[in-house]
Amino acid sequence: CKTIHFSLKQPSEYNTYADIDAVYKCLKEQYGVKDEQLILYGQSVGSGPTSDLASRLPNLRGVVLHSPILSGLRVLYPVKRTYWFDIYKNIDKVGAINCPVLVIHGTADDVVDWCHGKQLWELCKVKYEPVWIKGGGHCNLELYPDFIKKLKKFIQTLGKSKPLLNDSVATSLDSDSKNKSGESDNNTDTFVELQPEVSRNSLDSRLDKSKKSTKPEKSRMSTDNVDWFRRRKGLIW
Repeated sequence: CKTIHFSLKQPSEYNTYADIDAVYKCLKEQYGVKDEQLILYGQSVGSGPTSDLASRLPNLRGVVLHSPILSGLRVLYPVKRTYWFDIYKNIDKVGAINCPVLVIHGTADDVVDWCHGKQLWELCKVKYEPVWIKGGGHCNLELYPDFIKKLKKFIQTLGKSKPLLNDSVATSLDSDSKNKSGESDNNTDTFVELQPEVSRNSLDSRLDKSKKSTKPEKSRMSTDNVDWFRRRKGLIW
């Protein structure tokens, strides 16, 4: 059994990057998870490590930024530029994320102002319809029905589409989304669904592969027998 090494030193920006890299490495090496099967989720300060990793992985399935920050310094002061001593510079990294990004933010957030989420969404390369929770704060968005509803819809949409594998595809997808932005409110997603692909086995099912069943497999009817049965019942001619 392999051991995952997390940073046990004093909390810092770079140690959180090391932590998320360790989790990613574990998923890849121990569980065989592919990048196109991963949806990264980062909340508040957690949007920093999430955006950093996502900006370095071009083939992710999707990213969710929940009450994200533009940068650490911008939470305290409305600065117009990025300084070298700033931390979690999401404003400079979100544009490099090559997959659909769902941004969720409360309009009454008194910790990280709503403008952070709005500006990050505007900078996204592959935009998905954002979720602005009216009256939502910084730590209570899960209590609003729209939160789970929209998050579930995002995941289901990603499940029906093929992953974006390069920048050109991502750019064309974004342009197609803009062209369809005038559609009805009942279908407001700006992320364009691509052709469905064959569903993948879940992580749990892959882990259970080693547990082979001892029961013999039931024999199945051959194609000829199926056709004979259908003719007998008058199902085909």
